[in-house]
Amino acid sequence: MVGRVHFDALFDPKGVVVAGASSHPGKFGFVSLHNILRGGYQGRVQATNLNGETVLGIETVASLDDLDDGSFDLVFVCTPASTSLDLLRAAHRKGAKAVFLTNAGYGEAGESGQRAQDQLVAVAEELDMLVAGPNGQGVVSTPSNLCAQIVAPYPPAGGIGLASQSGNFVSSFMNYATASGIGISRAVSAGNAAQVTVGDYLEYFAGDEATSVGLAYIEGVGDGRELYERFRTIAEKMPLVVVRGGATAGGAQAAASHTGALAADDAVFDGMCAQAGVVRAPTIESAFDIAATFATQPLPKGPNTCVLTTAGGWGVVTADAIHRSSLTLMDLPADLRDAIDAKLPPRWSRSNPVDLAGAETRDTIPEVMQMIAEHPDVDAIVYIGLGIQTNQATLMKTGPYYPEHGTGRIVEFHERQDERYAAAACDISVATGKPILTATELAVTNPSNSGPAAVRTSGRFCYPSSNRAVAALDAVWRTVLHRAARAS
Repeated sequence: MVGRVHFDALFDPKGVVVAGASSHPGKFGFVSLHNILRGGYQGRVQATNLNGETVLGIETVASLDDLDDGSFDLVFVCTPASTSLDLLRAAHRKGAKAVFLTNAGYGEAGESGQRAQDQLVAVAEELDMLVAGPNGQGVVSTPSNLCAQIVAPYPPAGGIGLASQSGNFVSSFMNYATASGIGISRAVSAGNAAQVTVGDYLEYFAGDEATSVGLAYIEGVGDGRELYERFRTIAEKMPLVVVRGGATAGGAQAAASHTGALAADDAVFDGMCAQAGVVRAPTIESAFDIAATFATQPLPKGPNTCVLTTAGGWGVVTADAIHRSSLTLMDLPADLRDAIDAKLPPRWSRSNPVDLAGAETRDTIPEVMQMIAEHPDVDAIVYIGLGIQTNQATLMKTGPYYPEHGTGRIVEFHERQDERYAAAACDISVATGKPILTATELAVTNPSNSGPAAVRTSGRFCYPSSNRAVAALDAVWRTVLHRAARAS
């Protein structure tokens, strides 16, 4: 039976062997060895190659049998499927506990492939081995600086534990992590999930100190009752965000050819997630938004949401988004309105959204943000308009008048201000224990802008739009409600 010792060998190995290392930079056996070395893995790295070539400074051997007993506990396999059973037995003889298979030709390849897959699992269980895959892309573990995969990128470290039946979506989520700075603890491409399923990985993450939220993409469901019980148990220990492929007839057919997954009724799956307390995200983008929110923001204690904006139109559509959610666009308390009144000229909105209407001075935004966050009736803030000043600074900096005519000084001021606003949003959130979500399209249209760049530096997620920020906050709040209902 696969247990924590097997998963520890997969995610925190003391030694790794690449089986089928290659000197050709286009081959999986080269790329995976390169990525392990490039990632900074500190354990022992070894490799096999039938010709005994030296690859990236590693002197290879022809067989696992030529390596020292106990010198590795993970084998990363880049050889054909026909070699897998022999590799499993050889790895077992040397004391290894986990094997990752990149090779294909199993359950996704029809009846003969399924028979080969069943035999693979039977041998693995007989030998007390964990087999990840087959047909997978790799495993990442930032606490161990492990990047054992046949693709890029290697993400920053963080609290999101990622398991996916699609290797491409592992890469996609890690691309979002790299771009946003919201890091990954563990990531694994489950491939066909022949022996170890996405649910198994998530269960391991739920007991992992490095992981604070689970993020998963699944296609097949298998035993629905078992998956429900597992999801429910996991969701009690950590937030869990799931995207499901194969929800339509066309998607189900594609899933069957992709990983051999069997589809299930989508309405049943939706109800299962709701009962288990799992957030089912409609898209890959929203799934990462929600996971990033769980990983970086305090949980809201209530639904009362205030919008702070320097962009009037965005304030309006954000109010619409909140009205369509389970959150509340709260009425601005009279004492809070009066306090803000003392800071702003009469043209400000005097309601929620709190539209500063261009009245901000050097300290206005941090001061008003703090007033709102410290009010006992406010549970969360969505802050819009960051980066507008730096946007103008960028135009000035690239024009023919810079740095003369005072443009040099004002450019520095604008960039410094946006940095201050981003830092204030994080600092005030930490001090009050309330979520403050910063949203601007500049997060994707100009990520080097001082505003979103400073949000990344603060360790928070900069949402590409206020609509996405509201959707993520709504999902987090619904999870809080579910937990409260189960506890009562």
